[in-house]
Amino acid sequence: MTSLRARAVTGGILWAVAIIVLGLAGLSSYMASQAQARFLDVLETRHSQAVVAVTNNSDTTDGLDRAIGDLVYQVPLSGQYWQVETEDGRIYASPSLGEARLPAAVGRSEVAQRREFLGPNNEALFGIGQWIPVRDGALWHVQVASSLRSFDEEQMDLRRTLLTAFAFVAFMGVLGALTQVALVLRPLNKLRQDVSGKWEQDGGMKVADYPVEVAPLVNDINTLMERNRDIMRRSRRQAADLAHAIKTPSAIMRNELDMLIMNGHDVHEAVDALDRLDAQLKRSFARMRADGTDSTMAVATPLDVALGRMQRAFNALAQNEGKTFTASFDPGMRVRMDQSDFEEVMGNLLDNALKWAASEVRLKADLTKDGQIMITIADDGPGIPKEEIAKATQSGQRLDTSKPGTGLGLAIAHDLIHAYGGKILLSKDETLGGLAVHLRLPVAASKRPD
Repeated sequence: MTSLRARAVTGGILWAVAIIVLGLAGLSSYMASQAQARFLDVLETRHSQAVVAVTNNSDTTDGLDRAIGDLVYQVPLSGQYWQVETEDGRIYASPSLGEARLPAAVGRSEVAQRREFLGPNNEALFGIGQWIPVRDGALWHVQVASSLRSFDEEQMDLRRTLLTAFAFVAFMGVLGALTQVALVLRPLNKLRQDVSGKWEQDGGMKVADYPVEVAPLVNDINTLMERNRDIMRRSRRQAADLAHAIKTPSAIMRNELDMLIMNGHDVHEAVDALDRLDAQLKRSFARMRADGTDSTMAVATPLDVALGRMQRAFNALAQNEGKTFTASFDPGMRVRMDQSDFEEVMGNLLDNALKWAASEVRLKADLTKDGQIMITIADDGPGIPKEEIAKATQSGQRLDTSKPGTGLGLAIAHDLIHAYGGKILLSKDETLGGLAVHLRLPVAASKRPD
């Protein structure tokens, strides 16, 4: 889906480009017509000066060069020329023409004629010619011409100037569009940040802090967040109530079975079934808590506390079994996970590791490069074959029945870890040779936003 920023910027740029293209075409056309008018005005002025000079000096043609005294006519091939032709074919020309001559007059019209033609060195010229009466009653043809080279160069310079100016305008327009979009979207960016922060706090966002156009959305989000918090609170409370309600009859059944065992009855199948029932209920309660959990909620577990507690408990358990347990973790780390859920996961995983280890279990926690917490639990037990790893996190998949258990420890850990946006991976530990369980968990903020 295209973002609002991309839509606004793209629309602004396209509109700016259309305006600039139309403006450039219109202004270029207007400036070109103005330049052409100036060119013709100058040429007509020079023609008028030449007509006056010829009229006043028709008796002494030797003085025509001085009479038509513009200096540009003295420079060879300057692009500015004049030429006078008499009725009897005599031709007087400006020094700038050299040996070349302008085209002969066409007709005998006393009305000024304008035309374009080729001059010296096939240079494009535009000229004005007219037959005028002189003092003795004869008609002389007075013609002035100007090179179109200067006009074309002026047009090119004008186009370059306009392109530079409009390129700068386009750049400023795009910059302005980006700035305007950033300013317009600032309330939405603030809303996104506030929503992220408010998930980790009770209470809603202040509607008065947002523009009137965004205020209805803020109201809806406040309502949605409060409803979501209420649903999660009720879900977790119901799971806890249900677990408490089932624990009592389960305990009564277990006591009755223990009494039967003490009286010599063989009820091991019933005990095993009750164990599996308790494990399945435990898995179901874990799933219910996971369904009522949002990974963005304000939950945090300090590893110093939780892993420190685990370290003390499993040190004692390992010593009782003649095994060793070591744990290493940096102080101050916090995972974004409810402490009871975290300790349940760690308890299941460490219990499994201690149960299957030959002599040693290791726990390590540290920060990864991408800003997550990696917790690794490794043992020197038989491990799990690669082809069986996928089954290990499935409900009730006991890969080895030589030791007591229900096969649900990893499945419960898998459900809870994923509920908080984490990952659980199983592999062979390269150092100890047994199973390595890797937990990737999101880091909790060091403190809540104000």
